[in-house]
Amino acid sequence: MTTTLLRIALISETFPPEINGVANTLGRLAAGLLRRGHQIQVVRPRQYIDGSRHSDAELVLTRGWPLPGYPGLQWGQSCLHKLLRHWKRLRPDVLYIATEGPLGLAALRAARRLQIPVISGFHTNFQQYSAHYGFGPLMRLVTLYLRWFHNRTLQTLVPSVSQSLELQRRGFEHLAQLSRGVDSQLFHPGRRDDTLRGEWGLGERDIAVLHVGRLAAEKNLLQLGSCFRALCAAHPQLRLRLVIVGDGPQRAQLQREMPEAVFCGLQRGEELARHYACGDLFLFPSLSETFGNVVLEALASGLAVVAFDQAAAGQHIRHGHNGTLATPGDNDGFFEAASWLLEDPERLRRVRLNARHHASHQAWDAVVDRFEGYLHEACRATSAGKTAPSPGQVEGSSLHK
Repeated sequence: MTTTLLRIALISETFPPEINGVANTLGRLAAGLLRRGHQIQVVRPRQYIDGSRHSDAELVLTRGWPLPGYPGLQWGQSCLHKLLRHWKRLRPDVLYIATEGPLGLAALRAARRLQIPVISGFHTNFQQYSAHYGFGPLMRLVTLYLRWFHNRTLQTLVPSVSQSLELQRRGFEHLAQLSRGVDSQLFHPGRRDDTLRGEWGLGERDIAVLHVGRLAAEKNLLQLGSCFRALCAAHPQLRLRLVIVGDGPQRAQLQREMPEAVFCGLQRGEELARHYACGDLFLFPSLSETFGNVVLEALASGLAVVAFDQAAAGQHIRHGHNGTLATPGDNDGFFEAASWLLEDPERLRRVRLNARHHASHQAWDAVVDRFEGYLHEACRATSAGKTAPSPGQVEGSSLHK
């Protein structure tokens, strides 16, 4: 059976070449849909470093405002009339809204006026992030707005079972799961480089304790230092080095708190893959992820991952087999999970082999296939007369159902 080709509009405040989980996911989805012959329109703010990997995608650029605490990222400005003009002239078959700011809201309102089906993605726990940036009292209002927004789309795609359960408890409806994949050819143990490890001050038998990600308050990164120091005290026979890859607003504080760590800054593409492959143990202490793409990238690179039992880690790690897990918030358990891996070199080797084997089966193609299916379902549902809540509810100011 031939699949109907669609004209798809992707709406997001962030997109490649920016580096973050949302941009990475959308870049992979867009590339996969383009390979299948679909027409893609990307609606986003102008970027500080402009450009796109997907030259076949049409770009609709809007103005943006700086996003507090996230240098280089922006809120997209509301542009209802611009979108109405574009979509009246060349109507998309379906919209996918990845971010819920003014740009996403304008796209939702325009789609309702034009009766274009909309699905959305829950990519970022903004309601949790607000507490880390001095907006804790607004957390309930943020949650109400997010629920209001997503419940006015035909379906909200979430990356993990744990995220789906959490949102269900908060009153989100029409949830479906869309996991993430990993490029297991790019992220590969074969990229291990003794020269780079030597720059970190490590020999063949020494252990690089790695972390990759955005260096920001919501990532619980101070736990890295305390866990690493406890591991050094518990295993004095081992030579350990803490290596942190990434950048962000908390970098200066982390460098003061963890002078023993090697900070490698932001890495991309093959250089990022080389840094992963030079690690041995991967510590991921975040408690705020909707998924955590770096977990799959670390597994694909053959690292033993230590994480809290949620999001990608809870979904892809079988404790003691291809990584270790701790109960969310249990810092002692997190240390114990890491320490267990260092107690026996053969155990660490076996877990790393199992990690690579598991991740090598998590291809992006299967994720794109499922995403494509959700887009077709939305089109069919709209053709059959199914709609999200009435246009008046979208246009109104109330956040309540």
